[in-house]
Amino acid sequence: MSDKMKNKLLKQSTPRPAACSVTGGWLGRFWADQSGNMSYLALTGALMMMVFGGVGIDMIHAELKRTKIQNTLDRAVLAAADLENGLDPTFVVNDYFRAMDMTDTLIDVQDESANLLNAKRVTAEGGASVASNFTRLLGMDTLDVAGRARAEEGANNIEVSLVLDISGSMADNNKMQQLRSAANQFFDLLLTEDNKDRISISLVPYSEHVNPGPDLTDYLDVNWRHGYSHCVEMPDEEFDSPVLNRDITYQQVQHYQWNYFGANDRDDTICPQFSYERITPFSQDVTALKAQINAMQPRAGTSIFLGLKWGAALLDPGTADITGALAARNKVDNAFRDRPTAYEDDTTIKTIVLMTDGQNSNSMRIQDWAYNSNSEIALWARYNMWYYLTRNVHSANWGYFYQQKYSAATGDMLMDNICTAAKDQGVVIWSIGFEVTDYSAGVMAKCASSPAHFFRVEGQAIEEAFYSIARTINQLRLTQ
Repeated sequence: MSDKMKNKLLKQSTPRPAACSVTGGWLGRFWADQSGNMSYLALTGALMMMVFGGVGIDMIHAELKRTKIQNTLDRAVLAAADLENGLDPTFVVNDYFRAMDMTDTLIDVQDESANLLNAKRVTAEGGASVASNFTRLLGMDTLDVAGRARAEEGANNIEVSLVLDISGSMADNNKMQQLRSAANQFFDLLLTEDNKDRISISLVPYSEHVNPGPDLTDYLDVNWRHGYSHCVEMPDEEFDSPVLNRDITYQQVQHYQWNYFGANDRDDTICPQFSYERITPFSQDVTALKAQINAMQPRAGTSIFLGLKWGAALLDPGTADITGALAARNKVDNAFRDRPTAYEDDTTIKTIVLMTDGQNSNSMRIQDWAYNSNSEIALWARYNMWYYLTRNVHSANWGYFYQQKYSAATGDMLMDNICTAAKDQGVVIWSIGFEVTDYSAGVMAKCASSPAHFFRVEGQAIEEAFYSIARTINQLRLTQ
């Protein structure tokens, strides 16, 4: 083979240095290039974020389980502590957890009613261990959740002023009979044997005025002018406070009848004059209260604000010495001798239940010049005012004999004042508008402690209103 041919073959078989240089350069550049790389710190941080995100998911699962347990505990103990529920409290709680397919989460049930007077108290505890997925990376295989609830229903010390409208319009549509039925049910619901000495009811019937009766007015300074009844005029400024002011001299309300029915009728006088129309303070005598409400008859006009003032005064602690004195005279049950309690007493609920079928009306009085002697007082006791005027006085002179004491607008203003004053002291006011106008409904709703404390009812629905109020007064309370 020639030298020329050998040299040609050698050139073809020897690797080309240029190709090796390209490959080496590419590998070098790959080794040196840092684009797209993660630092050790970034890599570690990303892993930690993933772990803690997973821990958050585990905690959410645990919180959902805890919430479910707590909600079931709350519902179960409320039902178990209901005084109307005759089932064993432990059975009731267990049954709730069975219904929720959570029997494995109920730990303990305690019926604590044995040592309580007039009350039921049930305590229950629940818990569970929730398996973890991510927290086990932190050394925790499970997350423990727990719940506890206590419910108590009982008659704490409760002072009720039941302020009822017995005005003339209650004769319409069988309203008085429906009120009697509703009030009797109210007494039965609250004044049970279990609630003995815990709940007092002050019954305040009102129409055109309120007759506190001789027992209460014994402790007031009154300018007595006749012996027919015991109503006293209440100065307007006294509606700014629930206090029964005993630093003033009250004027006795005139004894006469304004309404005229064509005859010399005198049963419908401005001040209610019959014993069953008087205030009954701090009673738990169901029989006596029912007898009183059943004896009441529709009469005269409507002064809601006066009934409310007396209802508030009978919840004000300033009258406690009067109650104590009445208890010493056996006029009030001795169990209530220290009532009304202080507003700050958190063991006592003070509430007014106010009912009307109308609205504040105008109220008239005889002019002073015609009611300033014993003979004139006796005259108006013998004659219905309009019966006398139409027969003995020229019509042109009728207006000289009387004057307006209250207008409907004044009554609304005073009612608003005493509502506000009572609520400012923590008194809970329920109001019932019984077949009332839209205007009256607005006035009554404004007086109530909240929209939920006002009932506007027709017919027999008044019984449902009183039932609902009684059940709420004797309320369930989650105490823990």
